[in-house]
Amino acid sequence: MQSIVQTVPGRRCYLCGHMQYLEKHHCLHGTANRKLAEEDGLFVDLCQFCHRVDRTAVHGPEGKENDLKLKQDAERAWLKYYGKEVKDFIARYGKNYL
Repeated sequence: MQSIVQTVPGRRCYLCGHMQYLEKHHCLHGTANRKLAEEDGLFVDLCQFCHRVDRTAVHGPEGKENDLKLKQDAERAWLKYYGKEVKDFIARYGKNYL
């Protein structure tokens, strides 16, 4: 499955644009949601700094803002790509991030 969130051609960090040291990030994570996100294409490439190294990285101690941005972008992409409504997203993922 190709990412429906990241539409930029080529591999670049979704947050900063760097092209090196990229890692796959599931926008909706956790055991159950990671599998669903993989099935639905809700993942992006992140450089190691934006993913887990920097303090404001998605998995960093101050990364809640970036994590929420990715979840919101993923939800918007899912709604648009699948032509569904917010209630359908909530039924699948258990939460609305918008």
